[in-house]
Amino acid sequence: MSKPLTSQPRRTRGWTVLFAGAAAALALLLGGLPAHADDAASATETEAVSAPAAADLAGILAAFAAADFSTKDQLISQLATLHDPRARPILQALLDGHLETRSSDGKVFIVEEYGDALKLTDPLTSTAAGDGKPDDFERIRSNNALRKTLKVAIAQLELADTDPAVRIAAVKQMRRDIDDSTVASLRAAFGSEQNPKVKHEIAVALALADLAATDVDARLAAVNALDGEAATDVYNALMPLLGDADGKGIETDPKVRAAVIAAVHHINLWRGFYQVLDTLFFGLSLGSVLVLSSIGLAITFGVMGVINMAHGELMMLGAYTAYVVQQLMPNHIGLSIAVAIPAAFLVSGLAGVAIERSIVRFLYGRPLETLLATFGLSLILQQLVRSIFSPLNRSVTTPEWMSGLWQINDLFSLTYNRLYIVIFTLLVFGALLLVMNRTSLGLKVRAVAQNRSMAKAMGVRTERIDALTFGLGSGIAGIAGVALSQLTNVGPNLGQSYIIDSFMVVVFGGVGNLWGTLISGMSLGIINKLLEPYAGAVFAKILVLVFLILFIQRRPKGLFPQKGRAAEGH
Repeated sequence: MSKPLTSQPRRTRGWTVLFAGAAAALALLLGGLPAHADDAASATETEAVSAPAAADLAGILAAFAAADFSTKDQLISQLATLHDPRARPILQALLDGHLETRSSDGKVFIVEEYGDALKLTDPLTSTAAGDGKPDDFERIRSNNALRKTLKVAIAQLELADTDPAVRIAAVKQMRRDIDDSTVASLRAAFGSEQNPKVKHEIAVALALADLAATDVDARLAAVNALDGEAATDVYNALMPLLGDADGKGIETDPKVRAAVIAAVHHINLWRGFYQVLDTLFFGLSLGSVLVLSSIGLAITFGVMGVINMAHGELMMLGAYTAYVVQQLMPNHIGLSIAVAIPAAFLVSGLAGVAIERSIVRFLYGRPLETLLATFGLSLILQQLVRSIFSPLNRSVTTPEWMSGLWQINDLFSLTYNRLYIVIFTLLVFGALLLVMNRTSLGLKVRAVAQNRSMAKAMGVRTERIDALTFGLGSGIAGIAGVALSQLTNVGPNLGQSYIIDSFMVVVFGGVGNLWGTLISGMSLGIINKLLEPYAGAVFAKILVLVFLILFIQRRPKGLFPQKGRAAEGH
């Protein structure tokens, strides 16, 4: 066992002290020199960053490797206060789990996994640093508390971004966890902020912080500032101040409490208003689907008086066409939808012409036989699809431009896929009106619908018009199937879910009337969605059906009756 230092001879202790001093001096000298020529070059490349800031950033970054969670929390706060543009990617990498240390030298890198290799990025220079093996690196870990701190720190850095939208998102993120440091950052940003929208969001955040102030006037001013704000976090912050049902709440001052009651009342009014708007939007989207599924049926039923129970399966064919086109164009999902629309029109339209030429033409004037024949055909088409594609549902990928939400405010947003379907329905309806009112085919179709005998006497080939009309209505059903593929899975039973509703829309609007189909489809969709919160989805449909039965008893020809001598036969 070695002896303690104090027991060593004086001369040995003297040499030891001298050697230690020389080593310290040499280390100090080497520490002041560049370790490598590449480091000097890196310093030249990043000369825009001041030397003290670069040194602080390097020291903080190196300290992450061996730091515990509490120390990491302090290091994150230090990074946020550096105002160094390189700090945000480092914080984001730590939040995403992409900040790792190399075991050989303890150097920190931002990493991305590519198979069995890691792509390295030097966080100090933001340049590529080669590749590495996963076994040679260890991830710098975080916990829930650190991730919360990281989000706030990133938001503090984003307050200096040039994009107002980024600054607004940063303020909203900071509002979720307000403390003294975030309040100080927000107050500093409020004084220099020029954009009125960003400034308003900062004012709301500061008012939320002042709700916990000890000064009564400060709390009252904060509540008044929040009056009329419909944001969810504002509502959640004000509601606890009212307390429980017995009136025992956190806020005891009568003036502040009265202001809170008024503010919550105003917010509830806005919440109710936007809830109605949301219900109306979903009603319009449901109505658009009903219009698309019914508008082709309105043409065939109105012109030929044919009850086509296979109309839903023609929609199914359009939906499967969208699925097949997308399988043929896997790298062009957005373009595949544009290709699927005319393809579905052709597939379902040709199928409709074939149905009319082979089955329906022999059953005119015999509605019961037509109903039974087309019902049997629907079963055949369903089984055919099961044999080709299997009974399992297929999913059609929604393009990126149709995904996501249009966030108007915290209480109201529109889903892009439903919004585009509403617009698409109006475009299809407008195109069909042009065909019916501005083309020779439309003129002949209307002539046959109003008086078949007179049209035939005038030289109109009614059999050809019947086939083209059936094909047109079937093609529009195929387009409706493409739209439905963006809302639900594609399966053999897709059409069965909409065939009854389609007949309801056609009868309610008036057989053969396009405007009646549009108005009745949108009306039934909205009424259904308005009833659902109170009656439930199933009972709401029952109520709509009862209403329709009572309405048809008073107006057997629907909202907009068909005109002409042939109307008496429908």
